[in-house]
Amino acid sequence: MTEILVIGATGKTGAPLVPRLRALGHTVRAASRSGETRFDWSDRSTWDPALSGVHAVYLVPTETLGLDERAEFVARAKAAGVRRLVQLSVRGIDEDGTHPTEAAVRGSGLEWTILRPSWFSQDFAAADFFLPGVLEGEVRTPAGDGREPFIDAEDIAEVALAVLTGDGHHGQTYDLSGPRALSITEAVELISKATGRSIAHRHQTEAEYAADLVAAGLTQDDADSVAGFLGQVSQGADDYVSDGVERVLGRAPRTFEEYVTTAAENGTWML
Repeated sequence: MTEILVIGATGKTGAPLVPRLRALGHTVRAASRSGETRFDWSDRSTWDPALSGVHAVYLVPTETLGLDERAEFVARAKAAGVRRLVQLSVRGIDEDGTHPTEAAVRGSGLEWTILRPSWFSQDFAAADFFLPGVLEGEVRTPAGDGREPFIDAEDIAEVALAVLTGDGHHGQTYDLSGPRALSITEAVELISKATGRSIAHRHQTEAEYAADLVAAGLTQDDADSVAGFLGQVSQGADDYVSDGVERVLGRAPRTFEEYVTTAAENGTWML
């Protein structure tokens, strides 16, 4: 049995990961600002208690977490006796595998694995992304007709489970995506079909989209970051499929249609 710290345990990937780990008999510290184990990136006094006695960490940094803070956390994890780090990153951030946001983990001297997913299918059910527009009947983004191979967060959780608890993943970077790319227009059409509701997609500029996110409660930095990623989608930067799910799990990733069917049956988009 292993003691594993899951940072962001209430998030899109942490929430499905925690019960999977526990089902295998692992002791899990489900960490978040208001979780079973208190952890707050902005309060460094919460770091050491969360790390004490832990063997492995599922590391989900915030978008705005500085490089110095990342390095300090990794150093504290190593000092606490952590042996394995699995970092959730983002797909397509570099060409040569040396992006600075991953440098602390890569250079830690510990067993490490990087997971780089595409946009999540669950972003269509997230209040800080597309859910408000889905419920209003009009999703507004700067993605245009760009295509994205949305990945089900359940698949990310299963990959994280495998690399946290299994062997053979040290030093690996896994790009993760769904099995095909589709535009946000196509995605909301599938949600419309499953729910019987009319939903459209309208293009915004990045500045307009960021302003809407700020009005909804995001910081300007976070809003600009999200808008920038969607702007890259509009330029075709994410219009490709990755094989990380197959490499780790030996099966194809779930389709967006499968996600939509399950979400609709669970009442995800009910008003």
